Amino acid sequence: MIFIVLIALIILAIAIYYFSNKQVIIRTLAKTPNKPVGGLKTNSFTKVTGKALHVKQPLIAPFSKRECVYYKIIIEEKRSNGKNSHWKTLIQESKIQEFFIKSKGEHVIVRPSLKPKNFKSYLVVDKKTSSGTFNSPTKEFLELLKNYNIKSEGFLGFNKSLRYTEAIIELEETVTVAGIAKWKNLKEPVNGYPYSKIAELVSTENQKLIITDLPSINFSKRR
Repeated sequence: MIFIVLIALIILAIAIYYFSNKQVIIRTLAKTPNKPVGGLKTNSFTKVTGKALHVKQPLIAPFSKRECVYYKIIIEEKRSNGKNSHWKTLIQESKIQEFFIKSKGEHVIVRPSLKPKNFKSYLVVDKKTSSGTFNSPTKEFLELLKNYNIKSEGFLGFNKSLRYTEAIIELEETVTVAGIAKWKNLKEPVNGYPYSKIAELVSTENQKLIITDLPSINFSKRR
């Protein structure tokens, strides 16, 4: 009986890993052709790897204060109930804007949207910080908590157990984006792009954009 339970747990762990967002994205990108921007064929699903550049005023990451085109943050608090404890999410925030990918001197534009969400993503965590009973929050962490109206101290003035993670696509960072290729005429000029026609990676009803800053070596084709 114990053996059967162990086997079931192993199978469950493998399934969770295999179908995780990260692994699904890696497998999808591994079998998606990587084309130079000038060779993109209309309506083909393809991926482009290059440097992320801003189209408009870039976003500012809440903790690191770095300029970026996409950030995801999570603030959690450790809650205890008797012998058990868990991490409760206090803030989960994402912001993203349209951006260029510059690849070998050529540009492709990507226009992701959160409402409705037209993309899937996996970002490598760039910044982590935390606080606890014997671990006072840094000045920067205190400022961040204040901006989100979160108190750093609890009962009797003890520090709360809080943790923060931040993942971003900063300017000039290497990213990979997959989507349906389109060539579009620009009705209005785009800042930083002097041409009247531009390649774009778009989503469809059945195929969302895929955006990641994972190293492209992860996408080597697997047998």
